[in-house]
Amino acid sequence: MPNLRHLLILLLVVFTLAGCSTSTLKVEPIEMTENPSAKIFELEEALTGGRAEQINVLSPTWYTKAERYLDKARYGLANNGSISGILTNVAYGHANFKKSQEYADVARKTIPNVIKARDLANAAGAAVYTLDYQGLENEFISLTMDIENDHQARAKKNESRVAQKYADLELRAIKEKTLGEVRKLIAKAERHGADDSTPTILAIAQKALSDADQFITEQRYDRERMQEKANEALFQAQRVGQIMTLSNKLSSMKPETLALWSEARLQQITNHLGARDLRNETTDLQLESIIQSIISLLDDNKSLKSLRQHETDNYTSKLEELQTTIDQQRKQIASLEGDSKKVQKEREAIAIKEKEAKARLEAERLFQQMFVEVQSMFAANQAEVYKQADNLVIRLKAMQFPIGKDLIMPENYSLLSQVRQAIRIFGAPVVVIEGHTDSTGSAAINEQLSQKRAEAVRQYFIANGTLVKEQVTAIGYGSERPLSPNDTPGGRAVNRRIDVVIKAEKRTE
Repeated sequence: MPNLRHLLILLLVVFTLAGCSTSTLKVEPIEMTENPSAKIFELEEALTGGRAEQINVLSPTWYTKAERYLDKARYGLANNGSISGILTNVAYGHANFKKSQEYADVARKTIPNVIKARDLANAAGAAVYTLDYQGLENEFISLTMDIENDHQARAKKNESRVAQKYADLELRAIKEKTLGEVRKLIAKAERHGADDSTPTILAIAQKALSDADQFITEQRYDRERMQEKANEALFQAQRVGQIMTLSNKLSSMKPETLALWSEARLQQITNHLGARDLRNETTDLQLESIIQSIISLLDDNKSLKSLRQHETDNYTSKLEELQTTIDQQRKQIASLEGDSKKVQKEREAIAIKEKEAKARLEAERLFQQMFVEVQSMFAANQAEVYKQADNLVIRLKAMQFPIGKDLIMPENYSLLSQVRQAIRIFGAPVVVIEGHTDSTGSAAINEQLSQKRAEAVRQYFIANGTLVKEQVTAIGYGSERPLSPNDTPGGRAVNRRIDVVIKAEKRTE
């Protein structure tokens, strides 16, 4: 959040960091022979992972300092600065980030209740109350800065007070935002005659609202279940409108027209699945055919993934066996030649370096091959594919969400299917889904919306068996990383995007 970051920078100037003295900072120097661009990217990767773990708010001072050193290193690289200066800034960036990790761990142990309360408030959409939320965020940052300055007792003392404020804001968001929206949807449906046209689904939505309201009143401290009840009520209320629209459409159809319409929907799915045309059979049989075809496809996906992993394991095993044989032969040759231990070690070192160099070259060749293959899979208006150090980034230009929502629309499934194929080219890589928005609206709301959209794509890949949940992470950056100025509709459209970052296997250094 830009305004939060500005606050942190201001606080850095005001505070002397008495408890964060740079004398305690352990900076590990980087060899001047290292590639500055690659080292900058490593620091970027570390900070990105830290943001996913909320280290930027759990240890704001140290994390912000790490970001500032990263900015200095980037500036040096862009302006032909000295390699030593660039690498020194990277080294200090890593040192500060390591410190932020340490203090974040302390924060998790010292103020766990307020951290959980904050997460639940965010999930409820509390950021919509911009002023109250931002004031509370500032109080939270004060707690974590107390911990950074070794005032854990003071942070612990104030934890319950700040946690209660988050809980109150969460409850307000659920009652006013979520349940308020539910009441509006139900009232609208009733005004349009839902009592007569769709009484069954209306009753379901009304009961879900009643259950949620009662649960919140009686069990307000069961935060997670409370949010689940509210979300269920919203889901059912949204269903009412959809069922009403469909019911009104169907009520104007003649029986034959209705039957043909229903048949066409089933046939549309059948055609896409490549299944047999069963329109001369019962609708139950047609539906069962569709279900079994989908099950078969899911099974095929699992089999392909298992086969690819098996082939990778066999290939790796054979390479290891071959390398072991080569190493043994070299040792035998060295022994037969009567080499001294020193000469033998030197030869082994040379052999290791040769092996590493070959591995790097092979990895580069394979990565380039996969990069070209993935590039060819997308049209220019669909996605931009580019390399970012050892990673491959697929920028989904054609991926659009409804305004203010995290719903993946059906027209995006084809594009995401292509992304699934691209991911499989890399086997079973680690993937990061990055969500970005334009600057319209508050920074807090943008960050949460981008996080929800990235998470929606993550869940899509998990649900389709592309990746297991441990392999894919979702991070929302809000409007922090624009590609274009936000002062034009075109610029804002460019900035609203999803980036899929495929992390290739680490190469041997």
